[in-house]
Amino acid sequence: MPKISIRSKDIKPSPIRKLASYAAAAEKRGTKVYYLNIGQPDILTPEVAMKKVAKANIPILTYLPSKGKLSYRKKLVEYYSKHDIQLDTDDILVSTGASEGIFLAFLSCLDKGDEIIVPEPFYANYHGFAVMAGAKIKPITTTIKDNFALPKISHFEKLINKNTKAILLCNPNNPTGCMYSKKDLEAIGKLVKKYDLFLIVDEVYREFCYGDIPFHSVLQIKGLKKHAILIDSISKRFSACGARIGCVATRNKEVHASMLKYAQLRLSAPYMGQVLAEAALDLPGKYLKGVRTKYERRRAVLIERLEDMPNVKSYIPQGAFYNFVELPIDDSDLFCQWLLEEFEYEGQTLMLSPGTGFYATEGLGKKEVRIAYVLNIVDLNLAMDCLEIALEEYPGRTTKNKGKKHSKKS
Repeated sequence: MPKISIRSKDIKPSPIRKLASYAAAAEKRGTKVYYLNIGQPDILTPEVAMKKVAKANIPILTYLPSKGKLSYRKKLVEYYSKHDIQLDTDDILVSTGASEGIFLAFLSCLDKGDEIIVPEPFYANYHGFAVMAGAKIKPITTTIKDNFALPKISHFEKLINKNTKAILLCNPNNPTGCMYSKKDLEAIGKLVKKYDLFLIVDEVYREFCYGDIPFHSVLQIKGLKKHAILIDSISKRFSACGARIGCVATRNKEVHASMLKYAQLRLSAPYMGQVLAEAALDLPGKYLKGVRTKYERRRAVLIERLEDMPNVKSYIPQGAFYNFVELPIDDSDLFCQWLLEEFEYEGQTLMLSPGTGFYATEGLGKKEVRIAYVLNIVDLNLAMDCLEIALEEYPGRTTKNKGKKHSKKS
């Protein structure tokens, strides 16, 4: 019998989607499932953008240029300019979601055996893209007790060796929701210049920042023209995950030319997705302000509920729409599966992402889960009711709640 590739065996199942069959089985039994495992907002995709797609007068759905629709790239230049990032259309390559953008960057910057330093926990798909590119992720661990802040630069420097080729950040971070300051980026920038590395920053959640810390893009940091690569997407910003439109922006012409060669192999990113994305960029600033306000309210509800739960360790995320939480459980994979297989409260349960899948270091994340606060406040409260009861009933809980009654708030 022919054998599958070794590379395929090295790809880990997605912690975000691997329990999907259990969720489907729960729904088939009649159980309502609240999906807090995946960054799929319940906010409506902007109507004006959807109408633009519906009314598009396109007699033939042709290929588009491999680097992306020119009119859309011009709109992106305008968008970034409003955020004090000056680019040309030839600095931008439209990708099939941020996922392809990350993969194109990896293929263009990393060779077989190269290492890329990534703070963990990190977005699980980074590992798969690294494996596909023949590279290896070198994790640097962050912890909930420090609000998942970046470790000292000296800790990064200790990991650098002859195989190190790049540092990858996600800012604001998925899965933790932490945000890196201008000072953080400048310090990492000095490091990549010192060792002649690439600095790839996933800025998909750049519009979702809360509190007093201003967002700074890697392309705003001076002196990184040859080093900095920005990854972006409309998926979360405009609640358009299915459009599959992202982009990669870099002022490094050699990297851009390399990515374009790979992009030409897949011909072009989705036509209609680019039509929708271009229309969405015409939305007034109040649209995103309104969306951000909704997430701030959801964040406040989630934090309040988690703080009321005995022996749950949480923090206040500064961006994105995730909270990476430590629970009083023995094993997050077993707990998340148990929620879908054996637990229900008033005919309902919830789906979470096990923390183990967001680490490269074996053994970490056993007590942690990622919660995506992408549901409206009513559903979010109902989901938290389920979680609170589940933590009282779970056979593998590691602490006793001493008969404390749950604080149902829905």
